[in-house]
Amino acid sequence: MAAQLSGIASPATGASPEELRPAIEAVDLDTPLGNLNDAVEEIQRLYLRDAIYFHDTRYAAHLNCPVAIPAAAIEAMVTSVNTSMDTFDQSAGATLIERKLVDWTSRLIGFDPQKADGIFTSGGTQSNLQAMLIARNIATAKLQGSLPHRLSKLRIYCSADAHFSIRNSAMLLGLGVEAAVAIPTDPLHRMDPAALRRQIEADVQAGLQPMSISATAGTTDFGSIDPLPELRSIASEHGTWLHVDAAYGCGLLISRRHRHRLAGIETADSVTVDYHKSFFQPIGSSALILASGQDFGSITHYAEYLNPRSEAAGSANQVDKSLQTTRRFDALKLWTTLRTLGAGELGDMFDQVIELAEMAEREVALRDELRLVAPVQLSTLVFAFDAPHAALSRTQKNQLADQIRHRLYASGEAMIAATTHHGERLLKLTLLNPNTSLSDISAILDVICRVGREILSDQKAGIPL
Repeated sequence: MAAQLSGIASPATGASPEELRPAIEAVDLDTPLGNLNDAVEEIQRLYLRDAIYFHDTRYAAHLNCPVAIPAAAIEAMVTSVNTSMDTFDQSAGATLIERKLVDWTSRLIGFDPQKADGIFTSGGTQSNLQAMLIARNIATAKLQGSLPHRLSKLRIYCSADAHFSIRNSAMLLGLGVEAAVAIPTDPLHRMDPAALRRQIEADVQAGLQPMSISATAGTTDFGSIDPLPELRSIASEHGTWLHVDAAYGCGLLISRRHRHRLAGIETADSVTVDYHKSFFQPIGSSALILASGQDFGSITHYAEYLNPRSEAAGSANQVDKSLQTTRRFDALKLWTTLRTLGAGELGDMFDQVIELAEMAEREVALRDELRLVAPVQLSTLVFAFDAPHAALSRTQKNQLADQIRHRLYASGEAMIAATTHHGERLLKLTLLNPNTSLSDISAILDVICRVGREILSDQKAGIPL
């Protein structure tokens, strides 16, 4: 793998599903190759050759990070021992290592480590789901009537730019997608506290029950951080759970320069952190941290064959707090990275990508074809290719944005993302690689402009967008 990674010349080969499918479909899984070397050679051809490489400095698409080498190295140990984190008699020291990392993260957030608790999860989606489940159970216990009646009264409030997992959580928890109410945002794409207050007051007047305010600390598109102190005040007024989805912005917890941007996170009831984003850990490495560990009691179940109630007192069984039963020892990756590099080094790496995004913002302003849509807040840039000398409809502009992105992927020159805001298809750079330089970003922006002009030239020649 070291040889493979060092030999990468681009973030992608540009292979399409149609190009990759025949070779994979041709494999007869009922006829083994007979030895590992041949299997690895086949994997190199079917997977590694055309994989997407997040460590390449021209990868700027999604919230994927290059991984810290100590974390990658320790994965072989985790897989070889195959520890399962559900009960102490399957994990022993691994349980205590995970718990110490939970305590460490709790202190970073500002929680009282004597009261706080948490659990590692597969990712931010699971962390958010579990937080909403706990909030649902606590809110439901306050209401009267049948369970369907009580569930129909509950409402979750999140910003219009919140991660889709909050809406999915409402669906999975039996509330219906409509129970997740999208609150308008301000010009920086942060939840508007005044709009939130009006919505909650109207819902309460209608007989509905605020279940949770789900704030975001680092939205996927704009890196926006909702105004946490104001949201805490509103949550307290209505006796509502305050969750902070810091899956992206959690790297600020170890930042030497930007920790203040998370002011107010210490007042939350629960926090999602994704170490496999801004802590540079391999997938999956996430956690849900609660200000009061006692709240895990609302989801605890006991099984005589696993964690009997008779042994619950003083138990170190992690399954008591988890939605998963069998669970990998993913905490060891973070532990090894911290013991090798230290939190300060990881924080500096996140500060570096924030600084890079701020410099890239100025690079966008230097190009007539590009228009920044919102100020940089973490490490993402969202911008439009405006085609100033072409008279295009909204539909054509949206098609042009997608064509630019697809041509970059097909050529292997760079990988970027796209999003839609107010009906406008936009281009996006997501920067999570501390090895990426300003010259790399400048080259990506130049390629975007060049490809955009080429597409417009094709259109003038009669080639449809």
